[in-house]
Amino acid sequence: MLTAHAFRIPTSGPEDVSGLQALLAEKRIAANDIVAILGKTEGNGCVNDFTRGYSTFAFKTMLAEAMGVSRSEVAKRVAFIMSGGTEGVLSPHVTVFARNAASAGAPAAGDKRLSIGVAHSRVFRPEDIGRMAQVEGVAAAVDAAVKDAGIASADDVHFVQIKCPLLTSERITEAASRGKTVATHDTYESMGYSRGACALGVGIALGEIKAADVTDEKICADWSLFSNVASTSAGIELMNCEIIVMGNVAGSASDLVISHSVMQDAIDGNGVRAALKDAGIAVNGSALPTDAARIVNVFAKAEADPGGYVRNARHTMLNDSDVNHSRMARAVVGGVIASIVGTPMVYVSGGAEHQGPSGGGPVAVIARA
Repeated sequence: MLTAHAFRIPTSGPEDVSGLQALLAEKRIAANDIVAILGKTEGNGCVNDFTRGYSTFAFKTMLAEAMGVSRSEVAKRVAFIMSGGTEGVLSPHVTVFARNAASAGAPAAGDKRLSIGVAHSRVFRPEDIGRMAQVEGVAAAVDAAVKDAGIASADDVHFVQIKCPLLTSERITEAASRGKTVATHDTYESMGYSRGACALGVGIALGEIKAADVTDEKICADWSLFSNVASTSAGIELMNCEIIVMGNVAGSASDLVISHSVMQDAIDGNGVRAALKDAGIAVNGSALPTDAARIVNVFAKAEADPGGYVRNARHTMLNDSDVNHSRMARAVVGGVIASIVGTPMVYVSGGAEHQGPSGGGPVAVIARA
């Protein structure tokens, strides 16, 4: 059983790889042990957010030199998931995941510790995005990532992070040139369709959703279908899906554990507290300082409730023509989580289609046991 490690590193910009370089120089981590990098960049998180690709390129280039291989080879070995948008107090950073055979101290008999699995889906065509082809492709890739993590039961999966593609005008035109239609001609809306299809794929792979219940027509329409552990983020920089599965397994010598809960709405602090408590973090309103130091990172999804209300009070996020609603939602949820864990350096991704109940979203915590 490989031992899983995770490191949260602040960044001064999308291109800043100095934190990871320092970890490598200090031999706290080996380049060839890295399996995934999950980051928050300070772009707008929308279709034209190129900070995600910029950051991915910077880390690929640095790791190619460190590993002595090409960037394309790095891309085969490492899952790069960059989520744009650090609105409000959210602080740009990356979380680096690694696996090796080194022991971090054997856990007590029966204890389960963190395990990480990664997978890459096939390349999707524009006409696949937001449709059953993407759902089915993601479900297969998630199953592969679960096996890669050595997780025997879906109950031990606590977070599935996916980076997925979106539609651009060029991709829509290319599909039309072959006589194909696409799920939507609105490029921003395509992000939601892609995120939603991926989340449904997660739900099917983990047995949360029956495959027979999902059709093209239900994607981003039937909000009763959702996964409690899926977190998906769309970007312009890829046409396949990159997947990180995080769970706990017996026999892992990692000193880390992961837990999750679900925020029922954007201000559900109790959902955050539940995830912290399940990770063994003492909470009295907020995480106690001594225990908060054991938190490696918190990961959450955020969305503006599509019904237009939060706890019977009307919100205006969906009607603002100046700022996209996913940006506002990230700021709200980021503030809620930061106030509880005592740091704004947390991972919050906007757009929670089929990720948790409508208006809410999954939240997960990785902490030192």
